[in-house]
Amino acid sequence: VAVAGRGRGMEALAGSCRAPLPAWWGLLRGLLLAALAVGSCRGNSVERKIYIPLNKTAPCVRLLNATHQIGCQSSISGDTGVIHVVEKEEDLNWVLADGPHPPYMILLDGNLFNRRVMLQLKGTSRVSGLAVAVAKPSPPQGFSPGLKCPNDGFGVYSKDYGPQFAHCNKTVWNPVGSGLSYEDFDFPIFLLEDANETQVIKQCYQDHNVPRDGSGPEYPLCAMQLFSHMHAVTSTVTCMRRSSLQSTFSINPEVVCDPLLDYNVWSTLQPINSSGKVDPEKEVIIVATRIDSHSFFWNIAPGAESAVSSFVTHLAAAEALHKVPDVHLLQRNIMFTFFQGETFDYIGSSRMVYDMEKDKFPLGLDNIHSFVELNQVALRNDSILWMHTDPVSRMNDSVEVQVRNLLDILSNSSMGASVALQEAGFSQPLPPSSFQRFLRARHIPGVVLTDHKTAFQNRYYQSMYDTPENIGMQYPEGLSPEETLEYVTDTAKSLAEVATVVARALYRLAGGANNTSAIQADPKTVSRMLYGFLIKMNNSWFQSIIKPDIKGILGDVPQHYVAVSSPVNTTYLVQYVLANLTGTVVNLTKEECTNPEKTPNSEKEMYEYAWVQGSLDPNSTSRVPYCVRSTVHLSKALSPAFELRQWGSTEYSTWTESRWKEIRARIFLVASKELEIITLVVGIAILVFSLLATYFINAKADVLFSIPRDPGAVAY
Repeated sequence: VAVAGRGRGMEALAGSCRAPLPAWWGLLRGLLLAALAVGSCRGNSVERKIYIPLNKTAPCVRLLNATHQIGCQSSISGDTGVIHVVEKEEDLNWVLADGPHPPYMILLDGNLFNRRVMLQLKGTSRVSGLAVAVAKPSPPQGFSPGLKCPNDGFGVYSKDYGPQFAHCNKTVWNPVGSGLSYEDFDFPIFLLEDANETQVIKQCYQDHNVPRDGSGPEYPLCAMQLFSHMHAVTSTVTCMRRSSLQSTFSINPEVVCDPLLDYNVWSTLQPINSSGKVDPEKEVIIVATRIDSHSFFWNIAPGAESAVSSFVTHLAAAEALHKVPDVHLLQRNIMFTFFQGETFDYIGSSRMVYDMEKDKFPLGLDNIHSFVELNQVALRNDSILWMHTDPVSRMNDSVEVQVRNLLDILSNSSMGASVALQEAGFSQPLPPSSFQRFLRARHIPGVVLTDHKTAFQNRYYQSMYDTPENIGMQYPEGLSPEETLEYVTDTAKSLAEVATVVARALYRLAGGANNTSAIQADPKTVSRMLYGFLIKMNNSWFQSIIKPDIKGILGDVPQHYVAVSSPVNTTYLVQYVLANLTGTVVNLTKEECTNPEKTPNSEKEMYEYAWVQGSLDPNSTSRVPYCVRSTVHLSKALSPAFELRQWGSTEYSTWTESRWKEIRARIFLVASKELEIITLVVGIAILVFSLLATYFINAKADVLFSIPRDPGAVAY
């Protein structure tokens, strides 16, 4: 753009001065324009010779709630600093005190990425940014940038309800939580995802920046530039007000932040009218889990233990129940619910409760018979699964009777299985869970199943290290992607056992009277789901069960951050996996499947229809698509605070994500200030000399470029 602008400026200059200029000006003008054209074509190649872009990075971005801003940002033009590699705490001395070339851009070893070090860096002007290398193996002491008391203030316990349990007074659920994700940093912080790029930076540092004999290195020095300027500031109240004013008065509004939102996924064992209201007398058991996770860096949220282990177990239990022949005869219906945004103060569950209270959901709170939630379930000690209940609501005699019945059914369902269910204790409060949002509205009998009695077993809660390795997923070497997809790991077998126990208990709870030994979750299905949701989304099974028009969602590395654009990949995939496991293949054409309202007896109000890609034909490269009918639906997971425009709410989640213009990182060699000043002065001198030379040449053009007279002509 700049080059084009200069070209137009030269045209204007030439046009305004055309009459008095001598003939040679046209030639000079042509040469200048040609030079500019060549420069514009080669500008990119020059930039590539100067800068090395870092393409596999993840930034820390700014999030906001009703009262605070958290996260990181750069200045509007990006932040630059001389690279210094910090692999042990002693290396910080050079950055914080000794180094002669501040500000520094630190390449930090992942094992040093902790609260103590970060607060030291936060308090100095000698640091302009941070690039964090992933620690391999994961830090043995654990690493959780989340809070010690997750979602504090938005659960059921408060000064008015179980004050002795409020603010984790009784149990600190996440003792390794540093709260680092909830700090506000005024410099950019990026994660280096590619070990090769990390090595390139280290090599550049070794070649140019290593201190020699205790003195500073000589120029040129290797530097890094990080761009992550955020548009929103202060709080959700401020940024939403600004966005609202822009939308009201501006033709081209500039929105500065967006609410975190997505969709909850839900389905029922027996079909219900999704656009109507269920009879208040009809009882429904809710089975719930969360499907989102979080870490310090944007869209880096593997969530193996914190989310995936539970929702995969939930999906396997749903499949096992749908295979039972007499499910349509059960006295009570079962609703399988997958909440989005639970990491950020229970966005999904609070919205569903709100919709139930406002009659905007097919079910009401009156329909809920009981509540069973699967929380973190993969890291069990001695195969024990702990049953947590709410001691406050159990003081009500009728609730106590129902809770005791629920506990007994769950315990009995585990007999003969390799999973033992034990009660956590009457005086133990509920861990952070979606069930708490339902209890805020009504005393509902319920239980939360976890692998921990008190503090989390998960040492990497809400961190980038909550990976498949954290839950013990291991594969033999040399397997192809297809073989890895089908390989049944010990983790899959273990979670399938949990799903079996849950499915049998739900069958009994719903009024089933037959023998439950035939109810069995499939370890192979669990293996496929773990592979797809933790290792590689773009696999043959996921490809076969989704619609052709959304196949672009299948990225390589799965992440489970709720984000602001919806539905996110995880939501789509949970929706279609659930439809595949619990739905029915129906004999409809593509036209009939995509327009069920035009198809007789389709019962559009009761079912959802999806035309999916299908598997590859063994004898060709084409797929064999088919139509799936299921009871799987989506419901909005947007905090009621934004529906009500109560951006400062303390009742509902108010989390928003700032918008930004660009996110990028690059390294290059930087010259000394003295050399830069000399270069500038010389350049100005050359420019002045050129202008003066041009002026004098122009002034004497009639002499310098005069046409000699014809020697044959005679003058009288």
